Amino acid sequence: MTRIYGIKNCDTIKKARKYLEQQHLPHQYIDYRQDGISAELLADFMQQLEWQQLLNTKGTTYRALPDADKQEMTAEKAVQLMLAQPAIIKRPVLEHNGKFYLGFSEQQYQTLFGISA
Repeated sequence: MTRIYGIKNCDTIKKARKYLEQQHLPHQYIDYRQDGISAELLADFMQQLEWQQLLNTKGTTYRALPDADKQEMTAEKAVQLMLAQPAIIKRPVLEHNGKFYLGFSEQQYQTLFGISA
């Protein structure tokens, strides 16, 4: 089963979901805000993706954090932030064939799903 994780108002999520739907690729969408994210799932992400990649430091959620929360960032601190505020996780995270992929580009998805341009 292919799963895509994110939040529904994210433009990149909208593009990724639209692509999957246009290509008739079955998938399950998991919304962090509605469905939440467990520590176990986040740990699974972090087995394949670096926490520095997952932590969206350019988004409004991160920028709104107090400076003290941003200082001396560690993996443990990042995990706590991502669990408390899932919108701070970069999007989308795509789970396909037991692997996790971060972000969306049409070329990347074509490669992953074996679709010729």
